[in-house]
Amino acid sequence: MKKLLFIILYINTLLIFSQKKNLGEISGLVINQKNETAIPYATIVCKNLDNKIISGGIANEKGIFTIKQLPLKRYIIQIQFIGFSTLSKEIVLSKATPIINLKKLYLKDKNTKLKDIEIHAEETSVVQKVDRRVINVGKDLIATGTNSLQMLQNIPSVNVNIQTGSISLRGNENIRVLINGKPSNMDTSQLLKQTPSSLIKQIEIITTPSAKYNPEGMSGIINFILKKNMKSGFNGTISVGFEHSKNTRPDVSLNLNYNTGKINLFGNYSSNWGKNSTIQQLVRTTNNLEQKFNFLHDYSDHAFKIGSDIYLDKNNTLSLYTYQNFSNSTLYTNSFSRINNNILEAPNHSKYNESEQNYNVDYKLTTNNKGENIELEVNYSIHKNPEESINRLLQDTNNKLFNYTNSISDTKKSWLVNLDYETPLFETAKLELGIEYRNQKVVSSIKTDQVIEIGTPVSQQPKGNTDFNYDRSMYSGYFNINNNFKKWSIQAGIRLEQFIVNGLFSNTQQSNPSIYSDKIFSIYPSAFLTYHITNKEDIQLAYSRRVDRPSIYQVTPIQEWVSPFTTSEGNQNLIPQFTNSIELNYSKSFSKGTVTFGTFYRKISNKIGRTIQKDTSAPNKQVFSYGNYNTANSYGVEIFGSYKAFSWWKIRPQIETYIQDSQGIINTKNEQVKNTLFKSTLNNSFKINKRIRLQLTAIYRGKSKNIQFEVKPYTMVNIGASLSVLKKKGTITLRGTDIFNGLNYDYFSENPFLEKGNYNLEYNSFYLGFRYNFGGTKNKSRNRKHRDNNETDGGLF
Repeated sequence: MKKLLFIILYINTLLIFSQKKNLGEISGLVINQKNETAIPYATIVCKNLDNKIISGGIANEKGIFTIKQLPLKRYIIQIQFIGFSTLSKEIVLSKATPIINLKKLYLKDKNTKLKDIEIHAEETSVVQKVDRRVINVGKDLIATGTNSLQMLQNIPSVNVNIQTGSISLRGNENIRVLINGKPSNMDTSQLLKQTPSSLIKQIEIITTPSAKYNPEGMSGIINFILKKNMKSGFNGTISVGFEHSKNTRPDVSLNLNYNTGKINLFGNYSSNWGKNSTIQQLVRTTNNLEQKFNFLHDYSDHAFKIGSDIYLDKNNTLSLYTYQNFSNSTLYTNSFSRINNNILEAPNHSKYNESEQNYNVDYKLTTNNKGENIELEVNYSIHKNPEESINRLLQDTNNKLFNYTNSISDTKKSWLVNLDYETPLFETAKLELGIEYRNQKVVSSIKTDQVIEIGTPVSQQPKGNTDFNYDRSMYSGYFNINNNFKKWSIQAGIRLEQFIVNGLFSNTQQSNPSIYSDKIFSIYPSAFLTYHITNKEDIQLAYSRRVDRPSIYQVTPIQEWVSPFTTSEGNQNLIPQFTNSIELNYSKSFSKGTVTFGTFYRKISNKIGRTIQKDTSAPNKQVFSYGNYNTANSYGVEIFGSYKAFSWWKIRPQIETYIQDSQGIINTKNEQVKNTLFKSTLNNSFKINKRIRLQLTAIYRGKSKNIQFEVKPYTMVNIGASLSVLKKKGTITLRGTDIFNGLNYDYFSENPFLEKGNYNLEYNSFYLGFRYNFGGTKNKSRNRKHRDNNETDGGLF
């Protein structure tokens, strides 16, 4: 019995030893062919000749992999990684060569640009490109059902002023906002309020724009890219919902697409309507004045976009679209003023019939030389905003100085023509050349029945009927050179621009019209240097020169009465401000998330800012306008990233700190201020199961200062939930915004008056919506001119 047991054990030992001798292994190092850096976490698949998977593995963070316990036979080894072409190699494991080291395995970048892919991500993500940061808008719960202005509250580096709707980038409001790479004639905040977030595909944050871009916007550019479905066949999306706080605001949108392969037809329609109320209160201790304003905005907005892409052949593509926006609204304002125990009540209302029409033609020729193309774009837009306002003072209804009607007409026409050429210089270098022409014509007028009282001093007389004509043109050309070698990427360029502006202002109180004119030739250089530490780790240094020219709203002398004690008007004496900006960015991706760190410095001359001045016609009145400060220096840091704590929980933290030193003379007083703005955001996403998702976001914004104002800090908490229905084609969303009602705008000022006040808006609200997708097969890409080349690897937001 013992002998039998010994024989069995001996045979088993021989079998085990024999099996080990008949097993082999393979190893290797996965390398990015473009810059010789390792590719971590690449997938390795071992298949037999029948294409059946036998084994596999994943490379470590250094790109190294080893696959053991492989039977000795012939294999097809495939190395895969997102964004790279799959590499296949055939090997043979035998008794003679049971162990094979494949050494360096080079994967080739597919050169797939984000602009060529229709994004349908569940969660918002960020891709860091050479000259900008691209936010791919996912199905995040907080974004669903909001307008584009509200959505910006959740975007890194961006802040929204809840009082005015103005947008700031890295603590500064001097930015340029584009829609599909094009400027709009509409007021920025109004345009974004009328654009549902469901129509936004991507948001480009360009803090240091290259020479390829128009140099306007001191803090940079925010470019909203609208969705255009490119799936073959017929498909679309319909969304309905409503937001409720003090008032109810419904919304609906429809997105349709039909693609035959040769022609792609697309269109979308959106509408929202309802009422928004705002309450403002201020106390001015200097002259014992108390004021309260009740604003009610009753609106109805409609917007649609239709267009087509025509693929003439493999080298020629013609694209056309038109975007139309129509808005009818009435703003009711009731102001109560108490001064020295005297009460004044001034109700007024203004009716608006606003429209924006945009027409775009784009032709692109791609030559047979790889990477060479030429593109011509022509864009025309016209914006009209007629207004009729009725102003009353109940305590003195017969006084035509305060009881009057204004009829305002405002028409803006814009042309944009640009020609871009791109060609490779050699395998890793590219040259970009372009010329551009822009023109904007504005015709504004105000007709009033306001009557001057007999004996009123000239300084206190209203300006009466007023006309303002404004014409500005820009002629520019640029060139950019891009080059990659090993781990380095370099981009340098220069833009030359001739700026011409002419304005003519006249009114019934002037014997001679005022003329506004300027001609400026400027040079705007830019440079970017990126070092790819690894395939998932980059560091970048960037520089650019920018300009902020006074806008039509900032220079128009047409006066707007807000109350018996407050008026608002532009300043014809404004001059452009110039900015030199430098920034350093670092980004790293790892297995469970990403982190991005950025720091910047900006030196600004002749900074344009909001001012409050005493009205020369009356000591108790104040005038809101704009002025040039002497200098301003801004610097700051920002850190944001993502971390997947568990498979069902993802965290996205964000911290921003900006410091700005400003000085200028306001009301003959030399003002200096150091403003430190702190903002932090914590976003939590929870995947309960395959159908239910939750999201919780908290935002804190510290106090901020400028030369005249100090704004107190605020906190906002948002919560949302979504349920997938109808075989994942439908989604029901419920969202609560500012659920603790912490978003109040409280401010304080000492110049020209000692004053404090606050704004109470309808941010505390809930939203219920439904979205349904129908039709569709495979995606097909089409490039529009969004100036979004030059990308590097990035990570999740």
